[in-house]
Amino acid sequence: MTAWKVLIADDEPMIREGLRDSVDWPMLGMEVAAEAEDGEEALELAIEHGVHVVLADLNMPIMNGIDMIRALKEQNPHCHVIIITGHDEFTYAQEALRMNVTDYILKPVNPEQLRAVINGVAKKLEESEAEAVRMQRITRQISKNELALKESFGEDWVMGRVSKEDAENQLAFFNLPVSAPTEIGIIRTQAFRSGAPMLTESDRRMMLFAVKNIAEEWLHETEHLLFSNDEHVVLVTWVPLCEKWVQAIEETLKNYMKIHSQFYREKVMDAVSCAYKRCLEKAQQDAAASPIVRRARDYIHERYENPGLSLEATAEALQVSPVYLSRIIKQELGVSFVQLVTGKRMDKAIYLLETTDLTILSIAEAVGFDSQHYFSTAFKKAVGMPPNQYRKRNS
Repeated sequence: MTAWKVLIADDEPMIREGLRDSVDWPMLGMEVAAEAEDGEEALELAIEHGVHVVLADLNMPIMNGIDMIRALKEQNPHCHVIIITGHDEFTYAQEALRMNVTDYILKPVNPEQLRAVINGVAKKLEESEAEAVRMQRITRQISKNELALKESFGEDWVMGRVSKEDAENQLAFFNLPVSAPTEIGIIRTQAFRSGAPMLTESDRRMMLFAVKNIAEEWLHETEHLLFSNDEHVVLVTWVPLCEKWVQAIEETLKNYMKIHSQFYREKVMDAVSCAYKRCLEKAQQDAAASPIVRRARDYIHERYENPGLSLEATAEALQVSPVYLSRIIKQELGVSFVQLVTGKRMDKAIYLLETTDLTILSIAEAVGFDSQHYFSTAFKKAVGMPPNQYRKRNS
């Protein structure tokens, strides 16, 4: 163990020697690192050596003991200071005591009293060191288990199992805002690797882990809480989820992990649990879609950039009649085939407007429109403003 460092400060050499020789410093795990004959030198040496204990006379030249202690406490507040004072200086010593000095000894110094005081300081140093080690161990353990703690808290919070006060305390613990979040989202995934329609438990966990990591990479500069349960990844944010993040996460999962994902979002207008419930209902309704509707949605997702994408072409690819496909999409999703395609194209257009300098014509062509005019008309109808205006507002 490294010895605790002691500084002895007194303008009288004999007193310094007496203080040094009266205590078996090594037995207490201490060493006299330096001696000083005035307050200014004492302050410099105390800072230079990073001392743990200072024995200081109050009546020293150049800088008196009071000023030295005040300056030392500003730079090393945990340093233990023992003041040496005479009976006629006790009023002066009281001012030092108000600066949180550890103890005081009256002159002439009684060796037994000195040893008792130093023993008490040694015990305090041992207790502080033990507490610091304990706190480091706890901090390491918490850091190690932070992910598990977040997962547990996140699940309880969105399910409404945490009181408002407990939620605020835990959010503060994770250095997150204690104010109400802005938005909540669910990311559901489905592997579309050929020949692997069913996932093992290990594959499922790895997929959720990958989704969380990729989402974290895109959202690391925002205040958010990200966790997963057995079915999906949940995201709580304190800023609105812009379309470029959603698109970026979906594109990254698709291009690098070969994972098809679906993002569901809800504004937090009331309790977090209520917003999560609405979001979950959307996801569950989507998941309950028939195989034909899910295949149609995937087909559109893969081909929406093609201007020739039509109800007839999609129905032919899925080997059903156009009338049947149109009816079942409307029945299960509440939108027409054209609305489903347009919605996907608008999402991509918004992403390109926010993240690229492509011309409006180039964006129109990239999302499956033959005509810039037709694209601008469709965009204004869907978003409420022309694409140029949207880009200026969000630039």
